Amino acid sequence: MAKTFGAESTADEVLEGVDLSGKRVLVTGVSAGLGVETARSIVAHGGSVVGTARDLSKAKRALAEAGNPSVELVETDLASLASVRKAADELLKRAKPFDVIIANAGVMACPQGKTQDGFETQFGTNHLGHFVFVNRLVPLLKSGARVVTLSSAGHQISDVNIEDPNFERTEYQPFTAYGRSKTANILYAVALDNRLKGRGVRATSIHPGGIQTELGRHMTPELVEQMMARINRGAKPGAPPAFRFKSVPQGSATSVWSGFVGQADAVGGHYCEDCHVCEVNDDVNSRVGVRSYALNLAHANDLWRKSEEMVGERFPL
Repeated sequence: MAKTFGAESTADEVLEGVDLSGKRVLVTGVSAGLGVETARSIVAHGGSVVGTARDLSKAKRALAEAGNPSVELVETDLASLASVRKAADELLKRAKPFDVIIANAGVMACPQGKTQDGFETQFGTNHLGHFVFVNRLVPLLKSGARVVTLSSAGHQISDVNIEDPNFERTEYQPFTAYGRSKTANILYAVALDNRLKGRGVRATSIHPGGIQTELGRHMTPELVEQMMARINRGAKPGAPPAFRFKSVPQGSATSVWSGFVGQADAVGGHYCEDCHVCEVNDDVNSRVGVRSYALNLAHANDLWRKSEEMVGERFPL
C-alpha cells in the first residue's frame, strides 16, 4: 500500500526506500535553506545533483555544513539573463540529460528594485530567470522527466499583472510583488506542462510551507506583522493560529515528493502542498488550496507570451 505523507513529513521520509541511482537532477539555489536540503536528500538516496548558485563559495560552505553531498556546481545569477544564458549554454554543451529539474531559488518581499535587465526584482528573479533557464534546458529533459517550480501560498495575495509586470503604473508593495511572482511560477508550470506532456515530460508547482530560512532576510517586523495578519485573518475566533513554521527537512519534502514519488498524471499541471495535490479554492479568507487564476491555461499562455516579449527570446517548444 502506498505511504501517505503530510505537512510534517521530511524529505528523507518521502524518499525512504526510493532508489535514485542513475537519476540526474538540477536544483537551483543550493547556497542555503531548502536548496541545500533538497540536494542533500537526493544524493543520500543515490541521485546525482547539479546545483546552481549565485555565490559558489557560499554554496560550498553550505553544502559542507550539510555533510558534503557530492553536488556539481554551476554559477547562475537568476537576476541576470546574461548569467542565466551562460549557465544554460554550459549545461547544454555537456549534453548530459536530466530526470528532474527543481526550480527552487528565489527572493521574497524585497525592497523595490530591478534586476540587471531592468525587471522588477521578484518577478525578474523568481519567474523570468527560471523561465529562460529551464526553457533553454528542455532539450536535456529525458522522456518521463519532471520540472518542479517552487511557488508559495503567497500566490493567493495577487494574480500576475501582465499589463504592468514591473510596477511602472502600480504602487509597489513587497508582498504584492511576491504574490505576483509566485502566481507566475504556477502559471509557468501549467503552460510548460501543456507544452511538454505529449513527449512524456510533466511540470508541476509546489508550496513548500513556511520555513525560516534566508528567504526571509528582507522581512522587517512590519512585514512579518502584515504576513501573520494575512495568514490568520480567516481563523475562527478562539481557534489556534492557522499557521505553523516547518523545519527545513519538512519544507523540502513536497519538492522531492512531486519530483519522484507522486504520480506523474496527478501532479502534472497542478499545484501541490504538504505532499498532495491541492484543490482549487477561491475563498479569499482561506489559505487552503490554489486560486483558480493560477491554474488557468489561457492565462498561463498569455503570461508565456508576455515573458517571451520581456526577455526577447521565443520558446516554441
